[in-house]
Amino acid sequence: MQNTESLTFVKSSFSGGNGACVEVAVTADGGRAVRDSKDQGKGPIHRYTHAEWAAFVAGVKAGEFDA
Repeated sequence: MQNTESLTFVKSSFSGGNGACVEVAVTADGGRAVRDSKDQGKGPIHRYTHAEWAAFVAGVKAGEFDA
């Protein structure tokens, strides 16, 4: 498992100024790590494999999560 200090997190371009931001980093194995920017790097980090992330992105694009 990759050390989280070596990850470069990027804030979502859809984040507003209200502090409800999501940050994503690419892991060494091509997966993704996701965290809440409010936690200042001290909160939980959710990790996804490349296949899991690809399935999530495909679902978003297909409208699977639309309310």
